[in-house]
Amino acid sequence: MFICRFTHDLRLEDHAALAAAAEAGPVLPILVLDAELDQSLRRSPRRAAFFVAAVCALDASLRERGSRLVMRRGDAAEVLTRIARECGATGVAWSARYDGAGMQLDETLRAQLEEAGLQARLVHDAPAIAPEEIERSDDGMGYRAFQAYFERRRALPIPSFDRPLLMRFASAEIESDPLPQPSDFGSNAALPEASSSVAAAALEQFLSSSALLYATAQHVPAEDGTSHLSPHFSFGTISMRVAVRATLQRIDDPFLLNEERHSLRLFLRSLALRDFFLQLAWFHPETQQMALQERMRDFEFAQTHPALDAWCEGKTGYPLVDAGMRQLAQTGWMHPHVRAVAASFLCFDLGVDWRVGRDAWDRLLVEDDPAVATGNWQWIAGVGADLAQYPRIYNPETQARRFDPEARYIRRWLPELEHAPLATWQRKREETPMLPLFDGSAYPARVVDHGAAARAFLARYRERVS
Repeated sequence: MFICRFTHDLRLEDHAALAAAAEAGPVLPILVLDAELDQSLRRSPRRAAFFVAAVCALDASLRERGSRLVMRRGDAAEVLTRIARECGATGVAWSARYDGAGMQLDETLRAQLEEAGLQARLVHDAPAIAPEEIERSDDGMGYRAFQAYFERRRALPIPSFDRPLLMRFASAEIESDPLPQPSDFGSNAALPEASSSVAAAALEQFLSSSALLYATAQHVPAEDGTSHLSPHFSFGTISMRVAVRATLQRIDDPFLLNEERHSLRLFLRSLALRDFFLQLAWFHPETQQMALQERMRDFEFAQTHPALDAWCEGKTGYPLVDAGMRQLAQTGWMHPHVRAVAASFLCFDLGVDWRVGRDAWDRLLVEDDPAVATGNWQWIAGVGADLAQYPRIYNPETQARRFDPEARYIRRWLPELEHAPLATWQRKREETPMLPLFDGSAYPARVVDHGAAARAFLARYRERVS
């Protein structure tokens, strides 16, 4: 018998850790709610609800196979060692984490289990291809440039760990705590649809429709044409390998137009970027709190700003930024392109540290992907893997006019601007410094002048890197 410890891999399909456990005999499925996972779920009520729904769905899937999910609360090493002794299991398999703190916990757990005489199989499940499987650069520390990583990655076959005929679940009767509820984490959010079947259906629907327009939709927030799979990838209700293989199969459809194939390839690229950040964190765990670029590690970002609360509340006076922040607050998700604009505003217009933004969003996002979040924030802040000569500073008003020209996205999330004349959005803000509301108040004035703030930041940046 072998234990499979579920963490952020809440499915049975194409599961690397489950396959590793099954190689040693019947599998006992365990979920340990330790202090780190508890804290992460308490930070975001919607995240807690998604996790609970996914756990319940996993338990239901196991019961269909004559098993169940054994739930325990406490220190992972103590719980797993105790259960192994109770049922005679010879070891534990589980999926690796990729943020610095999580990686350290994994190594500590491995050492504790081996000291207790148990086999410890820590396997890569979150990325489509394990970091060590991709040929590394000369310094032996993985790829720091995305394009080189992407070129190498797409030349490799995507493995599969879907072996249902070889899967046997243990029949041992082990005492289990009750499955978690959102209230256990201080959340009263309603349970969403979060299961492997829901994720698979969402992927299939996306690849048959919106993915064919992804080249445009990835930048147009009003169309909402992105996959919305990030929470599912985060909690492992679907495998990245499944998503990549399905997309490659869709690309091979002989009836597709060239433009549609191009869109699908761009979607593949976005999936690869997520894996790129995972491998970057795997080889550079220090980047959880430090910039990847050594020259930027002592660059002085501010820890606060008089307008920081306005940014958090969606009241900066820049409608696209504010709409994104309110979408995030109300749904736990933000359109990817708007995320880039809102993050750029924090780092460059306000000059605030990228870690402040990352941690603020961590309290709102459904997804729980610290390594991916860190990679994205460092990319935007110009301190990470993006090797452009200067940071890419987004002009929030230019972005709004270009990608939300009719203000459909802005009107949806900023109800006080719902009836603002369309001409308002077609002119530069300097011509309309105050947008009237219909209750006698006014939309907030801009908290900073974008042009002046961007020039000031670039001047500091040039001085630092010259």
